[in-house]
Amino acid sequence: VGAFVEIQAGADIGARCKISSHSFVCSGVTIEDEVFVGHGVMFTNDRDPRATTEDGELQTNADWELIPTRVCRGASIGSGAVILPGLVIGEGALVAAGAVVTRSVEPGAVVAGCPARFLRLRSSHE
Repeated sequence: VGAFVEIQAGADIGARCKISSHSFVCSGVTIEDEVFVGHGVMFTNDRDPRATTEDGELQTNADWELIPTRVCRGASIGSGAVILPGLVIGEGALVAAGAVVTRSVEPGAVVAGCPARFLRLRSSHE
């Protein structure tokens, strides 16, 4: 785990992972074994974030729903990627640097862009 990484309570990190500096892993994120997370990767866990309730009161944990995200074994996430909540990044998938992932990623797929789009299947030696 690199410098300035925040891993919140309720996140689950598997074995033999690399999480690079300045990344944020929020509650509700599960990262399985052998996953690579590049520098400055941001996970999110709320589809409709707000500071206050309809009454103008500050929101508490009771006022929103945590949406879980899973990164499957052997996946790689490039630096600066943003992962929206409720997604599964499949086993061995590759998310390119700077991608904004708005949909689940199939096992072995390579995705890139904003929003992230399928490019190709990852070769077995990558």
